[in-house]
Amino acid sequence: MTHDTAPHDMTPGVEPKTLDALLAKQACHNLVMRFVACNDQRDPQGLAALFAENGVLVRPNGDTLVGPAAIAAAYADRPADRLTRHLVGNVLIDVTSPASAVGSSTVLLWSGSVQDTPGPFGRPAQGRQVMGEFEDTFVRTAQGWRIARREARFTFIREA
Repeated sequence: MTHDTAPHDMTPGVEPKTLDALLAKQACHNLVMRFVACNDQRDPQGLAALFAENGVLVRPNGDTLVGPAAIAAAYADRPADRLTRHLVGNVLIDVTSPASAVGSSTVLLWSGSVQDTPGPFGRPAQGRQVMGEFEDTFVRTAQGWRIARREARFTFIREA
């Protein structure tokens, strides 16, 4: 028995390709979750860094943003008083090759305003609540996994 085996080769019952696929799925899942975290934390540069160099973001209103600079500029332009919280679930990632994957997720979006005084239960939510979906294409780059294309759309709306 030799001792120069790579660490992932020493896991009994796990094929390297399977482990690679699991690592790719986790990296893409992290991109989905980091997107909403950066959005809610008002971090447009962090959000834009999740995209590939020529990454595309199609917003629910149909606006198409191409490249991290355009994406960062659009998110930096949000109203200063707007607070959001995105709850993401039903995240499914399928690795389609060693350098590509696709995914989908569902999001529930609540909004509020920093101008509202928080009470013991937080700030009042604005009357509009929306549920939407993300359809993603991911690509492995020299910097790691990135979003190549994200299409966002709203599915349901609940008005006050």
